[in-house]
Amino acid sequence: MTRAIRVRAFFALAVLALSLYITLTVPVRLGLDLRGGTQLVLETRDSPTAEADSEATDRTLEVLRQRIDALGVSEPTIARSGDNRIIVELPGVQDPREAADVLGRTAQLTFHPVLDTEPDTDPGTVDSDESGRPVRLGPSALTGADVDSAEARIDAQSGAGWFVGIEFKGAGDAWAELTGRAACHPAGDPARRVAIVLDDKVISSPQVNSSVACRTGITGGSTQITGSFSQEEARELGLLINGGALPVPVETVEQRTVGPTLGATAIEASAWAAVIGTALTSLFIIAVYRLLGALAAVALACYGVISYAALAALGATLTLPGLAGFVLAIGMAVDANVLVFERAREEYAARRKGLRPALSAGFRNAFSAIADSNITTLIAAGLLFLLASGPVRGFGVTLGIGVLASMLSALVITRVLADHAVARRSVRRRPHLTGIADTGRVRDWLTRRDPDLMRRGRTWLAASAVALVLAASGIAVKGLNFGVEFTGGRLMEYAASAPVDADRARTALADAGLPRAVVQTSGDGDLTVRTDQLTNAEAAKVDKAVGELAGGAEKIRDELIGPSLGDELRRGALIALATALAAQLLYLAVRFRWAFGASAVVAMVHDTLILVGVFAWLGKPVDGVFLAALLTVIGYSVNDSVVVFDRIRELTSANRTHDTGTGTGDGDGDGDGRKGIPFPVLTNTAILQTLPRTVNTGMGAVFILAALALLGGDSLTDFALALLIGIVVGTYSSMFTAAPLAIELQARGNPPSGTRKRGAR
Repeated sequence: MTRAIRVRAFFALAVLALSLYITLTVPVRLGLDLRGGTQLVLETRDSPTAEADSEATDRTLEVLRQRIDALGVSEPTIARSGDNRIIVELPGVQDPREAADVLGRTAQLTFHPVLDTEPDTDPGTVDSDESGRPVRLGPSALTGADVDSAEARIDAQSGAGWFVGIEFKGAGDAWAELTGRAACHPAGDPARRVAIVLDDKVISSPQVNSSVACRTGITGGSTQITGSFSQEEARELGLLINGGALPVPVETVEQRTVGPTLGATAIEASAWAAVIGTALTSLFIIAVYRLLGALAAVALACYGVISYAALAALGATLTLPGLAGFVLAIGMAVDANVLVFERAREEYAARRKGLRPALSAGFRNAFSAIADSNITTLIAAGLLFLLASGPVRGFGVTLGIGVLASMLSALVITRVLADHAVARRSVRRRPHLTGIADTGRVRDWLTRRDPDLMRRGRTWLAASAVALVLAASGIAVKGLNFGVEFTGGRLMEYAASAPVDADRARTALADAGLPRAVVQTSGDGDLTVRTDQLTNAEAAKVDKAVGELAGGAEKIRDELIGPSLGDELRRGALIALATALAAQLLYLAVRFRWAFGASAVVAMVHDTLILVGVFAWLGKPVDGVFLAALLTVIGYSVNDSVVVFDRIRELTSANRTHDTGTGTGDGDGDGDGRKGIPFPVLTNTAILQTLPRTVNTGMGAVFILAALALLGGDSLTDFALALLIGIVVGTYSSMFTAAPLAIELQARGNPPSGTRKRGAR
C-alpha cells in the first residue's frame, strides 16, 4: 500500500467518523415547510415622525422579539434581512391572523384628556370612543413608555368581563395628575373622561369615578382598560402594551403558513424517493460496473451521511426544495463515478496494463471533467444562495453541500475502496468482475457502427432552432403562469374530506365576494384557491366558504406575497438567470477557447427556453421552485457540454503532439482541418467516446428524478418534471447543439490557434 493510498484512507475514515458522530448527535433544523408553522416577512415603513432606517429596523426587531416571546411560541426565529426587512418564523402557528395582528400593530399607546367641545377650544384630536360617540381629545399626557406592565384579567365578581390591568412606572404621578384634572369636572361632563388610544383609535374612554378627588386623581400607579373585551382581545392588548410601541410602522409583504400534515407527508415522501431512487441507481451501476459499481454504491451511502452531517454542522435549515437538492446531488455523485469508471475502461482496453494502472489513470484523466462540471454546478448553487430567498435559497445551500460531498465520495472514498479491491490477488485473477475490463454495451455498439454524428451538424442545428420556435410560441401564445411569488397575491390550499367540484367552488367564492378567484381541484380532494391581495379577515371568508362547500376542509398551505415583493422577486429571478449565464460564459471562456464557451452558453439558453416553453404549453406554475430547477438544468447542461469539450481538448492536444512529432500536421495542433485530423472528426470522436458516460449518468439521474416525481408528492412533482425535461434536452444539446455550433464557429471565426494546454488527460 503506497503512502498516497494510506493518506486517502485515513482521511476518508476521519471524515466518515466525524460525519457519523455529527449525524447521531446534532439534529438538522427543519424549515417550516417541513415541520409546519407560519413565516412572516415584515418591512419597516417611514412614518411622519420617524424614518425607517437601519437603526429603526433594529429597534423594531427587538420590540417584535418581546412580542413573540410573550406569544409563547416554541423555538421561534426572528432575523433581519437587508436594511428594512425582518423575517419571523413561528413553528406550530397555524392561524396567521393572530400572529400578523400582534406583530404588525404599531401599538402606540397614549392617554388623553377629553376636551370641551366649545369652538374656541383647542381642537386636539377628533375620534370616537368605544361606543362610536364622537370625542375631542387633548394632547397626550402619557404614552406606553410610562407603562410598567399590562395583564389581561377577568372581573368575575361584577360580571364586567375581561379587562387589561395597567401598572405605571414609579408612583404613577402623571396618571394621578391626568385623572385629577378630569375629576374637577362635574359628572356627565365629557371633560371628566380620560381617553385611552391605541394606534390613533380610542379603545376606552372611562369617566373618572365620583369618589376621586379633584387635583388628587387616582393614586397607586395602576388603572384598568375596559371595553367589553373577549379573553383573546384582552390578552392581545396586554401583549401589545407589554411589548412596547414599534418605532416605525411595519407591513406584511410575505406570509406563508404550512400545515403539519403537509410537512410530515413531504418528509415521508421525499425519504421514500431518496431510498428507492438510491436503491435503483445503485442496482443500475452495479449491473453496469459490477464490483466497482457495488463499491460506488457504498460510497453513495457515505455521501448521504457526509451531506447530512455537513447540513447539521453548518446549522443550515433543511427545506423541501433543499431536500430535493439533497436527493438530486446523488445523481452528481453517480456522474463522477461513471466518469472515472469509463475512463478506466478506456485505459484498460487501450493499454492492457492491468487493473491498478487503468484505475489510477481513470481517476487522473477524469479529474478535469469532474472538476469543471462540478464547479459549474457550484456556480449555480452559489447564485441561488446569493440571489434567491426562502426555500429556494435553502435549495442552493443543500445543492452546494451535496456537490462537494459527491466529489469527496467519488474521488476519495470510492478510490480508497477501489484501490483496495483491485489490489487483491483474487480480483486481479478475475478482472472482468471489476467492470472495467469490459468496454460496455454502449461502447461496443458505437465501435461496431462508428456513426458520423457531425456529418449532419447543420441539420441538428436546424432541429434545435425548430424546437426553440415551438418553445417560444408556447410562451407567446399561452404566456407564463407565474406563481404568487412573482405576481403577488394569495394562494391557499385545502385538503377536503371529499372531492370538490371546481365550478361550485368558484360560485361559492364569488358569493363570498371573490369573483376573480382562480380555483384548481384534484381528484384526491385537494383544492387550491389563488386570488389577488387578501387581508386575513377576507381569507377567513374563503376558509368558511370552502369548509361549508366541502363539508370540512383542512388548510394545509397559505401564502401571501405583497405586490412590491412579487415585483422584486421577479426581477431577482431574471437577474439570477442572466448572472448564471454570464458567470458560466466567463468560466468557460477561462477554461476553454472562445468557440467552446460560446457554444456551451448557447446550448444553455437553448435548454432554458425549451424548458420554459414546455411549462408554458403545459400551464405549469413558474415559481421559486421552478427557478431552482431551471438553474439546476443550466448547471446540468454545462456539465454535459464540459465533458464533451474536455475530451475535444484532450484529443486536440494529442493531435498537436502527433502533428509536431511526425511532421505531417500544420504544427499548430488546433485540429482545424488544414493538416492532421479535421476538427469535425475530433468532435465526433469526442462525442462517441463520452457517450457511454452520458447514457449511464443520465440513467442514474432518471432513476432519482422518477422516484421524486412519482413519490415526492405534489410539491415536488413539477420540480422533478422540470429536471427530467432538462436532462433529456441537456443531453441532446450537448451533442447536437453545442458541438455542431462549436464546429461552425471554429470554421468561421478564425480563432487563435490552439486550446489552453493542460497536458494529457
